Amino acid sequence: MEGRTVGSIGAGIRSLWVFDFDGTLSPIVADRHAARIHPMCRELLKGLARMPMHFVVVLSSREIEDLAKRVPLPRVILGGASGLEWRLPGGHRIRPGDPAEARREKVRRTLDPLLARLSHIPGVDVEDKGWSIAIHYRHVLPEVVPMLEPLLKELEGAQDVRVYRGPSVAEVQLLRNVSKSFGVRTICRIIGFDPSKDRIVYAGDDTNDAVAMRWVLRRGGISFSVGGVARVPGARIVENPVALVRAVGALAGVPPHQGKGKR
Repeated sequence: MEGRTVGSIGAGIRSLWVFDFDGTLSPIVADRHAARIHPMCRELLKGLARMPMHFVVVLSSREIEDLAKRVPLPRVILGGASGLEWRLPGGHRIRPGDPAEARREKVRRTLDPLLARLSHIPGVDVEDKGWSIAIHYRHVLPEVVPMLEPLLKELEGAQDVRVYRGPSVAEVQLLRNVSKSFGVRTICRIIGFDPSKDRIVYAGDDTNDAVAMRWVLRRGGISFSVGGVARVPGARIVENPVALVRAVGALAGVPPHQGKGKR
């Protein structure tokens, strides 16, 4: 891996391209239900998926059904719940079993009182995403933040969960061992992808993505931090989804489709 060049990745190199969704392929929007894949990102994924020996994955903390509605690309592998749920090309689904669901419900019950306190803070929106819980605080007024932050710290100290911070959101993974790094490792096993021989490229924008970025970089891969919030040594920072399209397109030799999106 050490001697592998990091210039361009073209035909003939077996490659795995993994993209977060919110903030990476879709601009961050005030209403998360309105999030849509950027047209240039959609064309990029289609172009990558057409290349022989290239696998394209969208890995999100959203549930798989929600993600599938936003990424209607049949050749693209979809990973929901940070890699607990999968939809493969051809429609095959992979889901966690009953023991994982039982553990999730036990953890959820222990968090309910704290989540109720958070939900009563003005401007806070608690979103149940099935396998994780997102605490959105984009609309919290500055004078209310001193009420919010101690509760988020308490949440971060809770047993059996892991909390990842993103732009105006705290994501609570209800199974502590699940992260985007878990998701990348899982899809490598599913498709028989060997990171010691092949190339992985990962793009994301928050601290959950940062865990995956570090894992990919340690294996000689390439990581992109969209917006620069996820500060990972060695990751390439790009400003927004359009800048990501241009950087990945140059890396893969896929010319960007201009579309009608913001430049």
